[in-house]
Amino acid sequence: MAAPAGDYNDVHIKPQVTSEDAAKFDPNSRAKAESEIDPSLRGSGKPIHVDVDLVLVPVTITDPMNRLVTGLEKENFIVMDNGEKQAIRHFSSEDAPISLGVIFDSSGSMSNKVEKAREAVVEFLKTSNPEDEFFLISFNDKPTLLSDFTGSVERLQSQLLYAAPRGRTALLDAIYLGLARMRQAKQQRKALLIISDGGDNCSRYTENEIKSMVREADVEIYAIGIFDSSPRSDEERYGPQLLAEVTDVTGGRTFTVDDPNELKDVASKIGMALRNQYVLGYRPSNPAHDGKWRKVKVKLNTPKGLPQLTVYAKTGYYAPSE
Repeated sequence: MAAPAGDYNDVHIKPQVTSEDAAKFDPNSRAKAESEIDPSLRGSGKPIHVDVDLVLVPVTITDPMNRLVTGLEKENFIVMDNGEKQAIRHFSSEDAPISLGVIFDSSGSMSNKVEKAREAVVEFLKTSNPEDEFFLISFNDKPTLLSDFTGSVERLQSQLLYAAPRGRTALLDAIYLGLARMRQAKQQRKALLIISDGGDNCSRYTENEIKSMVREADVEIYAIGIFDSSPRSDEERYGPQLLAEVTDVTGGRTFTVDDPNELKDVASKIGMALRNQYVLGYRPSNPAHDGKWRKVKVKLNTPKGLPQLTVYAKTGYYAPSE
């Protein structure tokens, strides 16, 4: 279940590491275990807040057939911030450069799907433009940064070969590492793509901690879930809901597939969605730096002749503290 909204105002992103957790890395030496933990996975305890001088809201619009809708104008959009209508001061529908992170499941259960999943990543990267930058994280028992930010699609493709399926699924830790790397992103637009076949079963970060961080990070998150029709564990049964709760709040989406052969097509659709977004910018009518969560709602004045359209946009942001 999602945590109550009130839980997000007090953000805790330090991992819940017990002595038993540390010992599992090396039962003979807890000290050694602590030293081997990836430094980028250590929580700073400091919330990430966006600068609200200008709030930017990427928006994706689809029709009833789930096709992308382009060609809308600024006048077709209404932005509400905590229930108050805002003046849209920035409007763009251009394919602006983006910082992209791929979070790739290499746990043991991916053995019969990993080749199709690799092909899906390659298909996703085909939609990139020359100014984009990328990084790649593979995860099983723990996340590993296979490639830091690079402009080379070829480098990411080669590093994918090192994502050999084994071990358990530290999905939440991988999302944390992905969001942490995004702090070094050069581009204003930021997105993560998660490819996984199940829920989490060995992360040190908790679900509520990651959901809080996701809400703060100002990063769109998309996911492709390769779910079995007959889940074998509670983690697998909850996997689709977990991914949906992580992605939807950011304005992204979770796509589920039953057949690994569908992965390439879905990955291509996500790439095209990122390339055909509207970006709305506004200066909040409430300038208070109170550190509170502010709800964002994007509505449409649909042009005549068009069917009912669906809006995908982030659901809010944290105002900065004084």
